Amino acid sequence: MLPLLLALSASAFAPMLPAPNPMLGSRAAPPEMVLGKAVTWVRQKASCIKQKIGRVVPSREAAPAKFAQGFLEFDPYFDKTNLPKNTFKAKAPFVAKVISTKKISGPKANGETWDVVLSHGGDMPYIEGQSYGVIPPGVNPKNGKPNSVRLYSIASSRYGDDMTGKTTTLCVKRALYWDPELKAFDPAKKGICSNYLCDLKPGDEVLLTGPAGDVMLLPEENPNADIIMLATGTGIAPMRTFLRRLFFEDTPYARDFKGLAWLFFGVYNSDALLYEDEWQTILKKHPGRFRYDKAISEEMKNKDGGNMFVQHKMEEYADEIFDRLEKGAHMYLCGLRGMLPGVQESLKKVAEAKGIDYDEFLKNLKEKGQWHVEVY
Repeated sequence: MLPLLLALSASAFAPMLPAPNPMLGSRAAPPEMVLGKAVTWVRQKASCIKQKIGRVVPSREAAPAKFAQGFLEFDPYFDKTNLPKNTFKAKAPFVAKVISTKKISGPKANGETWDVVLSHGGDMPYIEGQSYGVIPPGVNPKNGKPNSVRLYSIASSRYGDDMTGKTTTLCVKRALYWDPELKAFDPAKKGICSNYLCDLKPGDEVLLTGPAGDVMLLPEENPNADIIMLATGTGIAPMRTFLRRLFFEDTPYARDFKGLAWLFFGVYNSDALLYEDEWQTILKKHPGRFRYDKAISEEMKNKDGGNMFVQHKMEEYADEIFDRLEKGAHMYLCGLRGMLPGVQESLKKVAEAKGIDYDEFLKNLKEKGQWHVEVY
């Protein structure tokens, strides 16, 4: 996705080799590798890193046989005490290997979006709603220092699209800059990390940090809670992790879930719709538990006759959404920051009509952990 930029301190790339730490596992690369120097490192057993972060279950063999996907669950499954967080850092990143890359946007979309599948071998576990940091090769031309970490929301569940628990998927839009004077794309201003990821080939190695984040996690402790999701473009990534966990996998949470999953997805045109086949599959198989509303800005009009953006589509159901939030629903927003004011304004109008103080209402949602925002 368009990266959420996270500039880490340049000191993270100091050329001093840290003291060996057997708990970092087999895939921790020393700083010299980050700087492009040839080095070797010793492969450790995968169990070391899993013990370091707190394995979700003792072993794959110990997973409950009644679940097709159960070997990466916490015990109980909703207890996130041992949530993996920042296991790998810029000084000693994880070395992942590219399995596949595929352009998933159509020819008339406003830019290319790629599905990038990486192998972590089970040594860099994560859960739905988290992000990986990517360290692109090379140096920053502005300061001559190694490129810093860029964060990308993970687009696959903890089991990966192949259900092995050893892969992860990133959804990346190639960032290009159109120069109106040159009437051409300016290569000097293209997104360094997004273009790097989109140009990767199977077998290439990628330096990763993380996993990071606890803002966009599912409310698994309450499987009756509705999940309301608003996404634009590659902001669909965390929503896809939720929906795959709920409707494509056989897990304790999927079986317990009794709420409604409601996706609002905003894109430029129909060619920019991402993972559309998956949403249609869920609609067909779970029509009573999944709702899907699209806002296609160049092809649809809002009530005022302007382009339809995701906040406008959400506004059509503002009363129902407000009521669901009052009853404990969780709202997730990921994508362009511009959608946030419209969403809040719609909810504010409903609150005022009900005689409710909106600021107090929103404060209450945040205090209860029902409001999840990751915009850029």
